[in-house]
Amino acid sequence: MPDITSTSISDAWLSAVALTSAAPHGEVLNLNVTVTGLAEGGPQEDSTVRNTLDQMLAESGMGSVQTGASTIFPSSLWNPSRPKEQLFARYMAAFPKIRKCRSNSRGTYFQRLINYPSFKAPGFNQLKHVIETYLGGNHRRSALQASILVPETDLNNAPLQGFPCMQQIAFVPVAKTSALHVVGFYPHQYLFQRAYGNYLGLILLGRFVAHEMHLTLTNMTCVSTIADLEVSAKKIEPILRLRP
Repeated sequence: MPDITSTSISDAWLSAVALTSAAPHGEVLNLNVTVTGLAEGGPQEDSTVRNTLDQMLAESGMGSVQTGASTIFPSSLWNPSRPKEQLFARYMAAFPKIRKCRSNSRGTYFQRLINYPSFKAPGFNQLKHVIETYLGGNHRRSALQASILVPETDLNNAPLQGFPCMQQIAFVPVAKTSALHVVGFYPHQYLFQRAYGNYLGLILLGRFVAHEMHLTLTNMTCVSTIADLEVSAKKIEPILRLRP
């Protein structure tokens, strides 16, 4: 089980890409990528790496790192000085427009986190539940999880589905400390197109939840059962040259 740990989101992503580019078929099983040092701010980034990736994504007709991250957490809509309910309301008001983007036609991660399909109307706000469960004194860590997968709609026979790649998120308070870890689980993750944005989005989401829980986000871990480079090793060579 390969493990990659770095204080830099750029270095962590580059290491994951290098590992998969050298693997048979450009795939690695059971890859864990952890970004640490988040209590000090950050995440640390190499602007050259991120800008180069954004340029390559644009040339391939794909969304930027920030676009991907925003599907997990819409940082532009969050005002930390305002109640969390304002963020939820603002996002759901904007969601009809967000959904017009073809890649969001089946929903977004943040939308499912705050409006998960439910027998009750409106949908179930999992983030509100996680935060208020913790603040209410129940620190059972198995209760501090959120699901993305909706079996009724997502378990289908489509040859290519796209969304959702991530299926579950855990928010893990560290016992006897004020630290919070966030963990995202991906059965199949596309490293070139999405992983950098996934890492960033999980960090931004974790920072929001930590703020609301009066904790400090320290670590983000992304678990991928299949880490898939999905492009040729030759195509990725220019960005691998940026590794320290």
